[in-house]
Amino acid sequence: MQKKIVIIGGGIVGLSTAYFLNREGHQVTVIDKGEINQGASFVNAGYITPSHIISLAAPGMITKGLKWMFNSSSPFYMKPRLDPEFIKWSWAFYKSSTPHKVERSIPVIKDFNLLSKEIYDQWHSSGELGDFQWERKGLLMLYQSDEVGDKEKQVAERAAHEGLEVRLLDKEQTQALEPDTEMNVKGAIHYECDAHTTPGEIMGKLASYLEEKGVNLVKNETVTGMERSGKNITAVSTANNLRFEADEFVLASGAWTQELASLTGVKLLVQAGKGYRINEPGIDSIHYPAVLMESKVALTPMKGFTRLAGTMEFSGINHYIRKERVKAIADAIKRYYPELQISQEAMNKAECGLRPVTPDGLPYVGRPGKINNLVVAAGHAMMGWSLGPATGKLVSEIIDNKETPLFMEALHPERSFY
Repeated sequence: MQKKIVIIGGGIVGLSTAYFLNREGHQVTVIDKGEINQGASFVNAGYITPSHIISLAAPGMITKGLKWMFNSSSPFYMKPRLDPEFIKWSWAFYKSSTPHKVERSIPVIKDFNLLSKEIYDQWHSSGELGDFQWERKGLLMLYQSDEVGDKEKQVAERAAHEGLEVRLLDKEQTQALEPDTEMNVKGAIHYECDAHTTPGEIMGKLASYLEEKGVNLVKNETVTGMERSGKNITAVSTANNLRFEADEFVLASGAWTQELASLTGVKLLVQAGKGYRINEPGIDSIHYPAVLMESKVALTPMKGFTRLAGTMEFSGINHYIRKERVKAIADAIKRYYPELQISQEAMNKAECGLRPVTPDGLPYVGRPGKINNLVVAAGHAMMGWSLGPATGKLVSEIIDNKETPLFMEALHPERSFY
């Protein structure tokens, strides 16, 4: 039966959800507060990462955050502030950061990512979105110290146990993959299971495809109200006094999810984790995407430029660019790739995006108990780009009452973090 469905949020999760719901014959409207040309879906590193099996809420992360709290150029920065919601989220994050919970999340993260990788692959091979960069070269985790290398080798061993393709490289083997530039590393873990893309390219093609298929993309509209009748939402309204009625509603609103969920009485813990990116068109010597382990910085060869991305900054919902953090990314690149030149112009054009982070690092995907016709699809932290297509497919299956994977229970919006 065809339904009228409103999706709040036009990032990769929202557009992927629209894609799958439209394929099932539903009448879909996507409402976005911007032009659908900016935000976390456009400034990320472009990775599809089955290898990232360890959630952000790993043991010791809060300790690192406290250690780096007064260093605004650190890889994991938590701005000191007396915000009750941030304090509540931080406590839940701390309680989630246990070896047992991390271990339980490993197969969930892996299977979720593999589903998304399959969808990206289908999009590329079918050509329905047009041609786009889709490279399955894997991902290099570069290390400069034995301590960091040994820790990542433990993760690699666990990934291999999960059936993922991984290879350990020494210094010479790593350098051989990048013959056109010098590398200052001791070695690398090569996760051959991973892939990379140019996010803005895919987002533009996906949005155009959806409009051609009849999906209504409503831009520059901020949802400010939700009308309810009992346990159902009947309509949403916007700041410009537009009103949208529907049978089902999907909350794919990223870092704004907690605020919008509260309009329905649903309480979710979500914090904005700001990430930065620099696009450098002058670099064309990099062949493999890489994460610089000690610095937590990513480098990706994209179509027409090389992207440098990284940092996790918890400072609330804002798009303020901290120049010291941009500089830290550029400096990190120079330590691992001494010959690469990052221009001041590229640094001046740095942008940021707000990643929605839950206390346990796993997204919210499912129906909250208080509302019958609402599906939450948010909270993907640093894996929004990697998990977006799979999330869209899962939301479509939930709305159509189809069978969903067993790991859905771990993603329930009302799960406990304690």
